[in-house]
Amino acid sequence: MRTDLSADSAWDALRAALFSPSKDGFLANVALVDDRQYEGLTPEQALDLIPAEYQQPLLVLADFIAVSSAELPLLVVDRQGERGRCVRVAAAELWGIENNVSGANMDFEEFVAAVDGDGVFLGF
Repeated sequence: MRTDLSADSAWDALRAALFSPSKDGFLANVALVDDRQYEGLTPEQALDLIPAEYQQPLLVLADFIAVSSAELPLLVVDRQGERGRCVRVAAAELWGIENNVSGANMDFEEFVAAVDGDGVFLGF
C-alpha cells in the first residue's frame, strides 16, 4: 500500500524491485495499492482498513522512508503474531519475508532479529 505520493520515480523503482525475481527466481506475492485516499496513513490506520476476510499475514507500506532511501526499505507490518509489529525490508528482499511468513517456514520475529545496523532487513 502506497502511503507516500511524493516520489513517483521512487515508486516506479520500488515496483520494479518487487516484480524482479531474486537470483534464485523468487518473487513476493503482492498486490499493489496506489490510491491517494491512503496517503499519510499510519500502520495502525492501514491495519484498521483491512477487511476481516483478508488472510495475508503481512501488510506492506511504501511510506516516506521507503521512497526516500536508495534501499527502498518498505515497512512490513505483522498481522498474525504481534499485530502492528513492524520491520523495514529492502524492496528487493521482500520476497524472503513474504514467502517464508506466508508459508509458515519462518516467523516474523526471525526477520526482526536479522536487521542491519540501520534497522533494515537486507536478506540472509
